[in-house]
Amino acid sequence: MMRAFDDATRRNIAEACAAFARLPEIAAPSALKRAAVVLALTESDDGDDTAFLLTRRASHLRAHRGQWALPGGRCDAGETPVEAALRELDEELALELSGDAVLGLLDDYPTRSGYLITPVVVWAADRAAIRPNPDEVASVHRIALATIERDDAFDFTAIPESSRRVIRFHHQMSLIHAPTAALIYQFREVLAGRHTRVTDLEQPVFAWR
Repeated sequence: MMRAFDDATRRNIAEACAAFARLPEIAAPSALKRAAVVLALTESDDGDDTAFLLTRRASHLRAHRGQWALPGGRCDAGETPVEAALRELDEELALELSGDAVLGLLDDYPTRSGYLITPVVVWAADRAAIRPNPDEVASVHRIALATIERDDAFDFTAIPESSRRVIRFHHQMSLIHAPTAALIYQFREVLAGRHTRVTDLEQPVFAWR
């Protein structure tokens, strides 16, 4: 399904996010460190669809070097996930947005490496402003929403180390794994009006560290 990058699409996605009931936040203090990532919606490469921004992490980074990722990172002290998401988007892609650009939040996702990630959906109207920071980002890619809505965009597999299903997103010739794949999958489900949970979807063993 093609979605033109226009006000009608923004309203439709905002309504889908508003209709999505997030899992309740954990009341007790958690040992997990808070983090946030951004599903930043912008115009697709060919201009015919709305897309989200996916980055390839720089090869010299200490953690998760060279991996596919949504823009984002750890929350600073006293920072909300939305504030962290917008700050990280600016630091990684020079895309400075205000809180008015936020369309909604998806479920918090706990990672094996000790983080609780909040996905923040934002509308990034000015695609010309995107400038990857070479200290953090090797490349940035626009993934059309129609791409993630294909029947074969995601699959699930098993690993001997866990009883949970491992999710994989097929992008070009790459396999993108959780947490990134899980968050993109839930966004796909939100767009379809489905309240699909992803916290039980597993990450590959290399992401556990």
